[in-house]
Amino acid sequence: MDFGQVEAFVQVAAHNSFSRAAEVLQLTQPSITARIQSLERDLGEEVFERGGRGVRLTDAGQAFLPFAERILQTLQEARDAVEEVRNVQLGSLRLGSALTISTYVLPKILHAFRERHPNVEVSVRTGRSEQVLDMLLKDEVQVGLVRALSHPEIEAVSLYEDEIVLVANAEHAFAATRRATTEEVAAQPIILFDRGSSYYGLIHSFFRDAGMVPNVAMELDSLEATKRMVEDGLGIALVPRVTIERELHVGALVEVEIVNTPPIRRTISLVYRRNRRRGRAVQALMDVLGQMYRLEIPVA
Repeated sequence: MDFGQVEAFVQVAAHNSFSRAAEVLQLTQPSITARIQSLERDLGEEVFERGGRGVRLTDAGQAFLPFAERILQTLQEARDAVEEVRNVQLGSLRLGSALTISTYVLPKILHAFRERHPNVEVSVRTGRSEQVLDMLLKDEVQVGLVRALSHPEIEAVSLYEDEIVLVANAEHAFAATRRATTEEVAAQPIILFDRGSSYYGLIHSFFRDAGMVPNVAMELDSLEATKRMVEDGLGIALVPRVTIERELHVGALVEVEIVNTPPIRRTISLVYRRNRRRGRAVQALMDVLGQMYRLEIPVA
């Protein structure tokens, strides 16, 4: 078994097509076919079922695919390591980020990173925090930015506290004093967002712990849409403070203090694989984060 066979297999599996894999790898289709046939001889099993509508993985192919992807990923990391020895500015950084972080926090982080390391190739994958953790465990990303999670195979470094705050539009009754009790908040039309997110659970827990049932006016699947609804006076909302900097600055939204309850907070963390070598690009990112958040992040 050689690298060419594995590379051809992964591309055919990704595109369900020998011809498309040939285009991606800049080879002829007969070359791709020959590599797959050679791989099947080495494995003693067929890895694809051929049909008139393309190809699909056999059970053996499904079993082999994650290992093949890991082989290619390990080879890329090896190439990056050699490249970094030549020049710290070269190499690649594969970063996973929770959705809200990627939209409202990550741009500032990457701006600072690219100023120092402009030649590092950066790729970003996004998802919910649990999905980013899964990417990390599968070595699809080298480091993640997520809400605080615990797993025996990862190390986590707390970066900042993500506070959930109440917002209303400038004409709302709460805007005059910018203060409200939990009872007053629960009585107002409240807009909730993203039922599958941890924010949704935090907000419901907030009202449940206070012994109250919120007056839910609507539920949306978008945080941006939620903010627009509040701006238009359709209700109030509890949202992460990092997501409303622009709206507060221009006066489109007003932050309202909930006076008789502790703040709603959750920790945002940097996560990476335990007992794994860190590439220089990863360490460079950690150095940037350490300075931005005034943290001591241990050097590998």
